[in-house]
Amino acid sequence: MIEVINKYETIFVIDASLEEEKIAALVEKFKSLISGAGEIESVDEWGKRRLAYPINDLTEGYYVLINFSSKPDFPQELERIYRITDGILRDIVIKKEEKRKISK
Repeated sequence: MIEVINKYETIFVIDASLEEEKIAALVEKFKSLISGAGEIESVDEWGKRRLAYPINDLTEGYYVLINFSSKPDFPQELERIYRITDGILRDIVIKKEEKRKISK
């Protein structure tokens, strides 16, 4: 049986009004969750940034981008965990398309 592994990227925004330790703990929680279900390719913490529009009367968020590969059923579980985690303002998981070389 062939095991399908896809590449994904996820961006999540943490409430910037939380203490630094709590922000670091949330980042670490999702890094370990993703590495347990797949393989992390890169983690890019963008830090505190101004939100494009207020979310729950907040104007700043802590942005984190993670590129990873996993089985196709994991992103749905990841999104579920984002939704039930306090401190996560927004999230998105995107499947990356494979670039194919076309020979002429």
